[in-house]
Amino acid sequence: MGKVFITAEIGINHNGDMNLVKKLIDVASLAGCDAVKFQKRTVEMVYTPEQLDVPRKSPWGTTNREQKNGLEFDKKEYKEIDQYCERWTSMKWFASPWDIRSVHFLEYFDSQYIKIASASLTDNKLLERIRNTGKDVIISTGMSTKDELDNALKIVGENVKYILACTSTYPTVPEEMNLNFIKTLKDQYPQYKIGFSNHSPGIMFMVAAAALGAEMIEFHITLDRAMYGSDQAASIETNGVMSLCKHIRNIEKGMGTGDWTVFDSEENVKKSLRRI
Repeated sequence: MGKVFITAEIGINHNGDMNLVKKLIDVASLAGCDAVKFQKRTVEMVYTPEQLDVPRKSPWGTTNREQKNGLEFDKKEYKEIDQYCERWTSMKWFASPWDIRSVHFLEYFDSQYIKIASASLTDNKLLERIRNTGKDVIISTGMSTKDELDNALKIVGENVKYILACTSTYPTVPEEMNLNFIKTLKDQYPQYKIGFSNHSPGIMFMVAAAALGAEMIEFHITLDRAMYGSDQAASIETNGVMSLCKHIRNIEKGMGTGDWTVFDSEENVKKSLRRI
């Protein structure tokens, strides 16, 4: 078993607060995550004027538009994120663009990965634009059929590095986790690395996913699940992140080669206990 690529998705859980972003980055780094992830939208391209004008109370105002704009960072903030990760951590950062303009935005930065969110898997024009970045691509499979995934893989091509098993409910109930889908993806797509994107508030299913051979684990991170935000309830708090990374790294050690082995450390026990 190789090293699992552990990604803490900050997503929109930062609530537009750069100080909160840095705290979440610090937690992920201290726990031993390999990357943090964000979401990037051009609000006017992702949502219709009618959707944006819907009344919605939030810390930023009384409409959906104000709420969506309040959650978006621009180039200044992402430069700060980029510099903070480079200076203070060994982690990578990347994002899921929800529209073509956001893909162009992310090209400004030298991040290795770009993520296709489950909601975007059938947006062929977006997929084509993502392919043209030349970045390594991660695809989530939530609410998708095999035909839809195959079409996305055909469009994005050899840039795809990870396919993530995923259920797009927040939070996901145990009966719909479908962890064995990891094995299905491994069987049907052996040319790709297969991982797991988690939307459960607990760490149990991610630990199980690692034991099933997931090569990437992605989860939403938060300081407090009671904070404002639609993703908070499906996120993992600080202590859980620490435990998760520790368990996954121990699983990497514990899986072994599968070879029939008598370890050197067993020899004295063997001499003491065996009877012939």
